[in-house]
Amino acid sequence: MAAALTVDCRKTFPGRFTTAAQLVLPLDHPRVLILFGPSGSGKTTLLRCLAGLEWPDEGRIQFGSTTWIDVAANIRLSPQARRIGYMPQDYALFPTHTVTGNIEYGLSDLPTAVRQERVRELLALLQLQGLEQAKPAQLSGGQQQRVALARAIARRPQLLLLDEPLSALDAPTRVKLCGQLRVLLTQLAIPAIVVTHDWAEALTLGDTIAVMNAGQVLQVGSPQEVFSRPANAEVAQIVGIETVVQGLVVANDNGLATVSVNGTMLKGLGADVSGSAVYVCIRADDVLLEQAGSGITSARNYLFGLVTEILPQGVLVTVTVDCGFLLRAMITRGAREDLGLERGSTVVAAIKAGAVHLVSRSA
Repeated sequence: MAAALTVDCRKTFPGRFTTAAQLVLPLDHPRVLILFGPSGSGKTTLLRCLAGLEWPDEGRIQFGSTTWIDVAANIRLSPQARRIGYMPQDYALFPTHTVTGNIEYGLSDLPTAVRQERVRELLALLQLQGLEQAKPAQLSGGQQQRVALARAIARRPQLLLLDEPLSALDAPTRVKLCGQLRVLLTQLAIPAIVVTHDWAEALTLGDTIAVMNAGQVLQVGSPQEVFSRPANAEVAQIVGIETVVQGLVVANDNGLATVSVNGTMLKGLGADVSGSAVYVCIRADDVLLEQAGSGITSARNYLFGLVTEILPQGVLVTVTVDCGFLLRAMITRGAREDLGLERGSTVVAAIKAGAVHLVSRSA
């Protein structure tokens, strides 16, 4: 049997909620598992149980052939014995230590020459050369992040745990470092579990994603699969599907379903749909807005409607269109100006059938 991290445990906070997780992360080919969900969904609690900073009330955590936690058998392996690298959300760098001092903090048991060589390796890997004697307050947010990551991997852990590794950074830096972090995680070839509530980070960093809410794991799969094919409406809303409405399948021809939403007909991929009652899920960036009468596109769905709301979001604009149901589209400010969109404008929303995801309402 291939080696895996197997989690089946429960942690209850009286008066708040219970985190109940069942997960399997294969270890034969190191990959990144994303714990994704809104604040308070139990992501960090699960991560801390894996790190040994929280103790589950029930269940087991098994890493390969080693049992980390077995509540029934009273087995509780210490954090140090688990050989994990843990990076908290606030980085927790020692303010009085230099970059070198922070990185070598957990290497004190090694001979001086070995310790110094390991620090040199990490300074080069994380591109921190020249900052050896700097204190955390003298570093940028991105530099602090890299120091915290260097400290987490200094002892060559067998599992890396990162809690919101980019959340302390400003937006432009976060976007820049997200891709760099993915490259670094690939280079390290260490199984990693990353907590985030940002969908762009989840798609960029993860090989596998576990969507959580109210302490429960709702769906596990590849990021593309989970985001484009959510298991139910709750997952769809958590992963940022902007349009989730109820509909009825009125026909299904070779996997192409016709769905009625308040009398408006839509075409969607329905090969996996059982029953007629469905949720219709459409991402805003899959909706193309056109001026009425501009001509037919290759899209299967061509819906006439009225603009009811325009919400600027930086260089993008979210437009809500009433086409028998409220449909949200994400366009650029330039596109809005070209179309002359205002509240009450008549528009056409074009949507390809492959962008209309149908979820059985019984799911």
